[in-house]
Amino acid sequence: MTPMAPARTSTTTGPTGPAGPRLGLRERKKIKTRQAIRHAAYRLFTERGYGATPIERIAEAAEVSPSTVFRYFPTKEDLVLTDEYDPMIGELLRNRPAGEPALESIRHVMIGTLREAAAHEREETLLRARLVSEVPAIRARMSESNAATGRMLADVLAERTGRSADDLEMRLFVTVVLNAFEEALLYWAERGAAKDLVDILDRTVDTLATGLPLQPGLPLD
Repeated sequence: MTPMAPARTSTTTGPTGPAGPRLGLRERKKIKTRQAIRHAAYRLFTERGYGATPIERIAEAAEVSPSTVFRYFPTKEDLVLTDEYDPMIGELLRNRPAGEPALESIRHVMIGTLREAAAHEREETLLRARLVSEVPAIRARMSESNAATGRMLADVLAERTGRSADDLEMRLFVTVVLNAFEEALLYWAERGAAKDLVDILDRTVDTLATGLPLQPGLPLD
């Protein structure tokens, strides 16, 4: 899972955007089905609440069978947590300038993706962040989703740095970055999305880059 990015994927281009390979018909159909299920779920979550929306009702609204919902989303929590952004994030990260510090590469790629989320799917992004904040089952499932994203990031950063994807420093780096982005998005959602999301994420990366300083006497917000 890319933290709270909207689950939108072009049905005419590859995972890297317009320059990427055109997706085949089978893959485009899968994406449309995933989107139909997810959009139906989000509409119902907004109208009825997460806990009051069974999978059967989501399937009915999306005009698919419950087994189809579970084929695309193994658990109800995955409707909130999964997206198709990881392959795109990985490719964009690979294409950052050689020698660029890893944290700056992460800043450009992750914040660029979330900037699109804020601009085009703001309500969906906010809903996902609120559900993660409010539903314990989603928070519990999120650790598994983040682990998959973390492995992807570690693999790409290993290619760029020549380090092992499984060394201690790499694991710490990826874990800290993903958890920091998660907390920043929850901070944004808990305050009613009143602040600019991109500014919060930039501030998050700045804080990581300076070694997490916490100076006394600074105003709280």
